[in-house]
Amino acid sequence: MNDYFSPKQILSTFTGILIVFWLVAVYWSFTPDMFSVQDKVTEFSQATNLEPVTGVATTTAVVEIGNTLLHKSGGYLTNDVLPPSVLMDDMPAWEFGVLEMLRDVTLSLRKDFSRSQSQSIENEYLVKAQPNLNIDNTNWILPSAESQYQEAFDLIAQYRAQLADPQQGNSQFYARADNLRDWLKEVEKRLGSMSQKLSASVGSDVINTSLAGDSAASQSTYTPAQQQNKTSWWRLDDNFYQARGMSWALIHLLKAVELDFADVLEKKNALVSIRQIIRELEATQETIFSPFILNGSGFGLVANHSLVMANYISRANAALIELSELLNQG
Repeated sequence: MNDYFSPKQILSTFTGILIVFWLVAVYWSFTPDMFSVQDKVTEFSQATNLEPVTGVATTTAVVEIGNTLLHKSGGYLTNDVLPPSVLMDDMPAWEFGVLEMLRDVTLSLRKDFSRSQSQSIENEYLVKAQPNLNIDNTNWILPSAESQYQEAFDLIAQYRAQLADPQQGNSQFYARADNLRDWLKEVEKRLGSMSQKLSASVGSDVINTSLAGDSAASQSTYTPAQQQNKTSWWRLDDNFYQARGMSWALIHLLKAVELDFADVLEKKNALVSIRQIIRELEATQETIFSPFILNGSGFGLVANHSLVMANYISRANAALIELSELLNQG
């Protein structure tokens, strides 16, 4: 009886392990399904016997998005240090896109939605929750990113419970047009930046317009009057999936806003506007039939998935800008 493995056996074992890792990675790469914000609000109301007051929809969306981020197939993968997840990049990019949206909305919860005015006291739960989401998303120990994120979502859930409890008056959610507009302005910046990253997939010469519109404007250091924007080939799929993750999270948040800010949006005749933005973003979640994110030229024979995604993101961003202006009107 041989006490060692033959080279053929070693090769077969190694190949089998690689196949298993590949299958697991493919399974973990599937984007989580959309969920109904309204159904989740109803579930919360039934489980706690509390009325779904103003703010419950938005906080429920944040908690559910966060739980999906941490507990989907494979869990949170960005900070994994073992295969197969350490070799994956598409799902970690998707996770980062979701995380960026969660960071923005949680900051808005802390400094805008939960406060009646600039001099009012911050909510105790949100003061603790918001910094937790800013930990490096690649931290895997002491503390791990997911442990800090989970604590943040648990604190937001406590804030939600106090909102709905008629015996508690310390936690409030103020559904005002100015609060909504301030958050939408942050979303505009995210989408605008992502649209530029996606559009740079084909490379283009761009005129520097950083100081346009203000003759007295200045900047720290000199930059050329014309530059070429070109996304590295290695970053194409990362940008694509990051945009897909951002859009996935934003769809749920906007559906929550539609519920919490229904009176404000109806008064501004803006319900149809927010529904159109949601429809534009839903197009970013369509099934990808290609096994690769293709990077063809603008009018070439091969598709350019980044430009298609940039189109949907840009259209949604333009509609968001119009909605912000509408909310700014008396």
